[in-house]
Amino acid sequence: MLNISHNQLNKKFDFSAYKSGQKVFHNNYYKYFNRFLLAFAIFGFVLLFMPWTQNINAKGQVTTLKPDQRPQTIQSPIPGRIEKWFVQEGDFVKKGDTILEISEIKSDYFDPNLIERTGQQIEAKASSVTSYGEKVKALERQVSALSTEAVLKLQQAENKYIQSQLKVKSDSIDLEAARTNLDIAQRQYERTVALQQEGLKAVKDVEEKRLKLQETQAKVISQENNFLASKNEVINARVEISSVRASFNDKISKAQSDKFTAQSSQLDTEAQVSKLENAYSNYEMRNKLRYITAPQNGYINKAIRGGIGETFKEGERLLGIMPSDYDLAVETFVEPIDLPLLYINAKVRVQFDGWPAIVFSGWPNVSYGTYGAKVVAIENFISDNGKYRVLLAPDKTDVPWPKAIRVGSGAYTMTLLDDVPVWYELWRKINGFPPNYYQPQSNVNDKK
Repeated sequence: MLNISHNQLNKKFDFSAYKSGQKVFHNNYYKYFNRFLLAFAIFGFVLLFMPWTQNINAKGQVTTLKPDQRPQTIQSPIPGRIEKWFVQEGDFVKKGDTILEISEIKSDYFDPNLIERTGQQIEAKASSVTSYGEKVKALERQVSALSTEAVLKLQQAENKYIQSQLKVKSDSIDLEAARTNLDIAQRQYERTVALQQEGLKAVKDVEEKRLKLQETQAKVISQENNFLASKNEVINARVEISSVRASFNDKISKAQSDKFTAQSSQLDTEAQVSKLENAYSNYEMRNKLRYITAPQNGYINKAIRGGIGETFKEGERLLGIMPSDYDLAVETFVEPIDLPLLYINAKVRVQFDGWPAIVFSGWPNVSYGTYGAKVVAIENFISDNGKYRVLLAPDKTDVPWPKAIRVGSGAYTMTLLDDVPVWYELWRKINGFPPNYYQPQSNVNDKK
């Protein structure tokens, strides 16, 4: 008894008749308890100076290290109707294996010979392109011929113009000669008349000179007429040159216009051919999309859309698949106040759901059933749950993770921080201080 009360029962009742009373009520019964308290106090005092590892506890779940290794759903890029299933849930499929056959539901693609007919349209349009090309070449030859003919015609007209100019000069000389002859004939007539009046010439001679004068006058008039006609020929030659130039310019312009029209039609037809070839390729690719294939090796999880004849829209999820090859990781979420304490390659202890463990939060070395991990990624933006996402990968220097772990199972994580004495951790907890903020020491080689 501890003798707390002043009403001592052992003085009112005799316990010595009992074995328990004989063992308890003696002079040294309190010494054993004092020794126990002393030993417990010494152990507690020593325990206060033992190292304690500060940690951040959080909950997460098992995921994969790479995004392409995570469970995914398979969608169809085109709307359609389910025609036939080639797999069932739980089947293993390889990359490229056919999973589902669908059919078209848009009237634009109902024609079973759509690709062949599009190919025929491409051939017809390609022939049109060739025809337009030949027409362009023919018009180019026509333009070349017209240009050559125009040069020759211009040369001919210019020669005629030169000839007319020379003829004008010749007629002007003849006109001057005729006028000179007229002057001579006039003087001879006047002289003959004078001699006839003096009786030296006969009347017959006067009449001959008068006739000759009249003939000379007629020649002058004729030469003047020829001179004027030559001038008109010069003018006509110049008009003909202008007419030839205008005529051939019109013909060449028309031929060039036809050529440019043919080239425009050729380019337009080539554009139509390119458009048809694009449509042909799209039809071929769309025809291949009628068979939904596995994007990678994996297991069929769940058929989201089932049955035969059921229709769906483009981009709608049809079934889920889990990759067969993946690297496990754990995603956990930490509070914003603990985010500055984390860094890449920080050590973390992980406890998986379904795997019993004895956890000593401050002494990870004596924990049993936990597995080592390290921080490989820290999200820079807060998640919808108000915490920051941290991705953990297995620590290759620690015990390997269990092979039976599946993606999506729960996990409990403990991020290991600074080592402090137990008394310091108790003092921090009592005062509500955060764990020590520190940065890991980097190697000299890393700095270099």
